[in-house]
Amino acid sequence: MKVSRSFLRHLCQTSSSPIGLEVQRALGSYIYTQDGNAYLDFISGIGVANVGHANPVVIEAICQQAKKYLHVMVYGEYVQSPQVNLAVELTRHLPRSLSVVYFTNSGTEANEGAIKLAKKFTGRSRLIGFHGSFHGDTHGALSVTGREVYRKPFLPLLPKVTFLRFNDYKVLKEIDESVAAVITEPIQGEGGIQLPNDDFLMAVQRRCRKVGALLILDEVQTGFGRTGKLFAMEHWKITPDILTLAKAMGAGMPLGAFIARPAIMRALSKNPPLSHVTTFGGHPVSCAAGMAGLRFLIENRLPQKSALMGEKILSALTGLAKKGPMIREVRGIGMMIGIEMRQAADCKRVVARALKEGLILGWTLHTDRVIRVSPPLTLSEEEMTRGLETIEKALRA
Repeated sequence: MKVSRSFLRHLCQTSSSPIGLEVQRALGSYIYTQDGNAYLDFISGIGVANVGHANPVVIEAICQQAKKYLHVMVYGEYVQSPQVNLAVELTRHLPRSLSVVYFTNSGTEANEGAIKLAKKFTGRSRLIGFHGSFHGDTHGALSVTGREVYRKPFLPLLPKVTFLRFNDYKVLKEIDESVAAVITEPIQGEGGIQLPNDDFLMAVQRRCRKVGALLILDEVQTGFGRTGKLFAMEHWKITPDILTLAKAMGAGMPLGAFIARPAIMRALSKNPPLSHVTTFGGHPVSCAAGMAGLRFLIENRLPQKSALMGEKILSALTGLAKKGPMIREVRGIGMMIGIEMRQAADCKRVVARALKEGLILGWTLHTDRVIRVSPPLTLSEEEMTRGLETIEKALRA
């Protein structure tokens, strides 16, 4: 039986029209398929391949750790140096208060853990999210995701969740002493690359501090150099009570985390002990890959490269927008850019045409007028030029 037929028959289909590329291998900015074609990946596996696909440094770290040991015990019981070393290195690059790490397998799990932690630490049950947000597909993470198209089929979800308008200062008074946590992305990714006003996140932080609510910052998509800083919170000079990470964190391996100060994290070790456990979270091979990826980011100044190359891409796309009526707006920061089309049908056609020309684009989840442009941070000037030329060709077609 052909692989493609088995794919359709035996793997759960999450849409009626999957992209269907049959992958043979991936390297750097390219994905190579079984039919001999090469595709320039301008979405980085949805924000994962910040250090490029199959980065040799990461592959070597994976191989070396795999030779030593794989899974040996549920999280937090045995001392495993890949976990400890990555936690130490990671917190070196974070505000001093964010010093204790809980590793997970994914961003959804990181947000689940953060929500549980906030409720247990504060003793409160009410949660605040924002319209247009996305925090994951599991029951708790979906409960604080501000997208009705996702929520409606699974209602009822968690009670006592209120959604506020992103970038609306007047509604922040809804954050009161009954709130355990406010969760927000610094930039709404799946919501269409929506940036905050310059002082909006600071206003949210101030309000949380005033009423004793915890601020959970979801940097699952924005972290690890994507926005031109190692972490997007650096742009707005805020420090959350709990930070969540994933996607690029594992450099291609499944890895996430939620991070907080010691006093908050201690809530998970008592009344009762083992308040939050995971079998595979912080897998030693994933942590070894994460360490290699983080060091590669820092040593090769990829956040700075993201800022500079992102400006070039943003400028070029803004220029394309002025050439015709199809593009409504181009917005973004670093190499996290959205092209908002005037019509959803145009968005679909441009993405499809680009794929035929060997360029992988995509739209943000259920925001069907916004094309996502998020290449690997290792992208070369030549690859950038080729990608932009293909986008222009797709727009003309």
